[in-house]
Amino acid sequence: MAMTPDQQYDKAVNEFISLANQLKDKEYPMEVVSAALMSASGVYATYVASGGLNNGFLLEPGVAKVAEAYRNQLQEIQDVKKKAAEDAGLRPKDSDTQQSA
Repeated sequence: MAMTPDQQYDKAVNEFISLANQLKDKEYPMEVVSAALMSASGVYATYVASGGLNNGFLLEPGVAKVAEAYRNQLQEIQDVKKKAAEDAGLRPKDSDTQQSA
């Protein structure tokens, strides 16, 4: 049975996370892995947004559109993580700007 688009998405996300963890385990600093994944994603997003052209690039409206897509996705991730933390009884401290779960 073929995977649904949601299943394909989840599998691809998990494969990227697995690769990131492999790089971290090879002693790349987490910040380097994160920045490299973001750069690779930006390169690929440019490729997709420019119609699959390896030498394509985005003008400012295209950059803004891709940046907004990243922002929306990041907000969705944070909403899910916040709900999971709250469901587990975790609450941010008044002095914290971040809460690790």
